[in-house]
Amino acid sequence: MALNKSTVNERLPEQNRDGGIEQDWAGNDQDWWDWYVTLAANENVPTELVDGPGLPDVEAATDEQVQRELSEPYDLDPAAIASFAREAFVRLPAVLSPAVVRRLAERLEELLRDEHGDDVAGRFTALEQMWLHDDLMRAVALSPRIGGLAAALLDEPGVRIYHDNALSKEPGCGRTPWHHDAEHFPLQTTQAVTAWMPMSAIPGRMGPLSFARGREVLGEVSDLEFDKVGTSYDEAVSRRFVERDVSVESGPFAVGDVSFHSALCFHTAGPNLTTQPRRALATTYFADGARVVDSPTLISGTWREFLPGVEPGGLAASDLNPVVGRRG
Repeated sequence: MALNKSTVNERLPEQNRDGGIEQDWAGNDQDWWDWYVTLAANENVPTELVDGPGLPDVEAATDEQVQRELSEPYDLDPAAIASFAREAFVRLPAVLSPAVVRRLAERLEELLRDEHGDDVAGRFTALEQMWLHDDLMRAVALSPRIGGLAAALLDEPGVRIYHDNALSKEPGCGRTPWHHDAEHFPLQTTQAVTAWMPMSAIPGRMGPLSFARGREVLGEVSDLEFDKVGTSYDEAVSRRFVERDVSVESGPFAVGDVSFHSALCFHTAGPNLTTQPRRALATTYFADGARVVDSPTLISGTWREFLPGVEPGGLAASDLNPVVGRRG
């Protein structure tokens, strides 16, 4: 069911309600997410929530074990690099051990509760820049393993961190709209990638990330007009993909799976129809040497927090964007 425009408009900061998208976002990061999920079309069909898979049934790793695992290289199959180049995404198995996932999930629960409390049913709650104040989240965001995979998949000598992100789709939360991240990141490059690290297994009813296959998919929908106050864009993309037989990968995630999706990759996620929050850590990296676009939009959200002191057109290399991954 598409929300009516007056309802959606109320989720926009007052300063952003008039005009188009060619303006700075006026709210905070959580305001942005509360607005963004209203752009997804959802069926108005009552559905009973089922039990989620729970956290990995293992003893949690120690913080030292987390640091050690995230510092070690991952044996990346050349076929995975070729698949990423062709499809604009790849899902890699066993990037994180179940014990590390368990420890990260427990810490993330604490951080999200401290930030948002317990009254979050049906919402999409988020938390960014955790690495600036939490040692365990810093180990993830600056991980040589994850950053090295990002550099290898992008085939870049070095990649910088844009931001880290905790994404919690609470029980009963609806879909995430179809989108690609090149319109979100205010960068003059599409050489950017996000590592999506689930904090449990993600079965189908929990809303795993789903990817449209192929770098050329962007051209299939480039003529569609984005709507900041309704679900028309999400619905139009869905129809176009069906009409043109675009293949979509929407399978479940096993514990330890990590996906990497390019800024060119169109992706979405289904509703969370379980009683367990669908949580993931997501860290975005971009090619060293990239610059900020001349005219960021409200879709870029609170980008100045991630690139402090960098103005439009400037080199994207603030103190909060160290090189964290190198090819090879």
